[in-house]
Amino acid sequence: AAQLSQAIPIGEVHDNGGQHALRLAALKLHIAAGARPAIAFEQFDRERQPDIDRLRIEQPGNAGAIVALGAPGWNWRHYLPFVQLALDYGLPMIAVNLSRNDAMRVGNEGWNAVFEPSDRVALGLDRLPPKLIAGHERAVARGHCDLLPQGAVAALARAQIARDIVMARAIAPYIENGVVLLAGNGHVRKDIGVPIWLTPRQRATATSIGLIERDGAPPIELLEEQFDAAVLTDTAERPDPCAPLRQ
Repeated sequence: AAQLSQAIPIGEVHDNGGQHALRLAALKLHIAAGARPAIAFEQFDRERQPDIDRLRIEQPGNAGAIVALGAPGWNWRHYLPFVQLALDYGLPMIAVNLSRNDAMRVGNEGWNAVFEPSDRVALGLDRLPPKLIAGHERAVARGHCDLLPQGAVAALARAQIARDIVMARAIAPYIENGVVLLAGNGHVRKDIGVPIWLTPRQRATATSIGLIERDGAPPIELLEEQFDAAVLTDTAERPDPCAPLRQ
């Protein structure tokens, strides 16, 4: 199905190296079959687009220079091969993420921090479906070990919705010729993530793929609601992520 798709959002657990390797292999097969998609990166804030475009002209083939533009906090050894792939095949690279600062402003100040009044009306931001908000709040709460106060959960959920909207708008111009979005599993969910902010026609050409760790994976019927396809992988070894939050 993904072969026929014009938009392929592919998820990840950010620190799972096995998932990144699997996704890279799949993308190489997609390209070997003749596809030439744009590659959209959650790991680059949207403000970096002019710098990425400039470096591709000034330092062609220098993946390291482009990676240096990436947002802090990412393990860039996971993403460097995707940047290199884009350079090797001359694929468009899209910086799609809302910056941490802008996301925090949306969370704390509301939609006006980033979106114009006309956007708020067009997107229906002041009358979002309760199911959409609840889905994001559940994901945020679970992602923070159910240790956050409700006010913080609501703010972070709003920030995540804003990120999804910004990502959808960034990839929309590339969908006709094909685009692969590399982002966290939450962002690629077809029920609450980036795909719901595409037009119905664009959404019809999208295949959302989740890469899900086996430990604690949702039941299959839930995965079918969230993704067009879900791939279960080994769980990465990591320290207890809840320990710092408990402290």
